[in-house]
Amino acid sequence: MTSLRYQRLYVNIDHVATVRQARRGREPDPVAAAVLCEQAGADGITAHLREDRRHIQDDDIHRLAAAVTTVLNLECAITDDMLRLAETLRPAQVTLVPERREEITTEGGLDVLSHEAAVRSAVARLKAVGIRTSLFIDPDEAAVRCSQAVGADAIELHTGTYSHHPRELVPLMALRKASALGSSLDLAVHAGHGLSVHNVGPVAAIPEIEELNIGHAIVGRSIFVGLERAVREIRDAMDEARAADRF
Repeated sequence: MTSLRYQRLYVNIDHVATVRQARRGREPDPVAAAVLCEQAGADGITAHLREDRRHIQDDDIHRLAAAVTTVLNLECAITDDMLRLAETLRPAQVTLVPERREEITTEGGLDVLSHEAAVRSAVARLKAVGIRTSLFIDPDEAAVRCSQAVGADAIELHTGTYSHHPRELVPLMALRKASALGSSLDLAVHAGHGLSVHNVGPVAAIPEIEELNIGHAIVGRSIFVGLERAVREIRDAMDEARAADRF
């Protein structure tokens, strides 16, 4: 079972691009934001290239692949275009996510069971060129087991339900159980969606979770305190929760 005292923070810079795309200009530049996040202590950078290009653009991904000095985690849907881009750029990690164009943000985990053949094929393609693969799934036993069966290296547990109901025990227990199961199956366990300084503690304290992906809250907070401080605040909250937990 994985139980690491230090937990990685990957910062999702999508919503820096959201602000830029409001006027279809050049500023603020998500690549410059990624550099600042790394300087502030981010262990990796996450960017989601959506099919409708609502925020991150193809050029951003190419520039991020060249500029990121930590780890670039590319989030994308299972489409031939996205997989070919990943095969060309070869980021350190690809996280396969569900995508519906009408949704405002990713509203749930990848349905690995219903699309097992397609997921298995995508994972095989990515691993064939040396890309670490992660699947963004709900904290559900069947989804965790299927993720291991299709050959994924890691799972990222969708924390949306917990983030909306941080005082309820059931969503947190689901994350704990899924994390323990994933680790027991030799899957690396990540988590993310809707996490902030105010609710990250109980998730950061789950010993099997070795990586958190956080974006919207950091970008929103940066409007008031700057990007580097916003990253450090999340980093401090994670470290405090990790230190307080009994490993």
